[in-house]
Amino acid sequence: MADPELRDHRENGRLEAYQDGVLAGHIAYFTLDFDPAALVAVHTIVEPAYEGRGIGSALVREFFATAAREGVPVVPLCPFAVGWAQRHREEAPAPYAALVVEAERQAKDHPGL
Repeated sequence: MADPELRDHRENGRLEAYQDGVLAGHIAYFTLDFDPAALVAVHTIVEPAYEGRGIGSALVREFFATAAREGVPVVPLCPFAVGWAQRHREEAPAPYAALVVEAERQAKDHPGL
């Protein structure tokens, strides 16, 4: 199977994966309003028909790569992204504690993020 096509729709807070032109999954995220800013992964969702094909991993890998290119950290709040980051520490540096606390606060205070 070919790698999914990944599209970042920052204005909508979604990094999307397409397989053969069909939406196969996405990461819902927001940009942390803090100093420093960070990208915060809230949910990783893979459509049932595409589970087990590496779509979630491709999304999280690209999410961390995007943050690295932009020079900002990632705060993974979704369990899938947390697990992926723990297994791929060379690609997913751990955020410092204050960023995690602030990301959790902003996610709680603004559930629409």
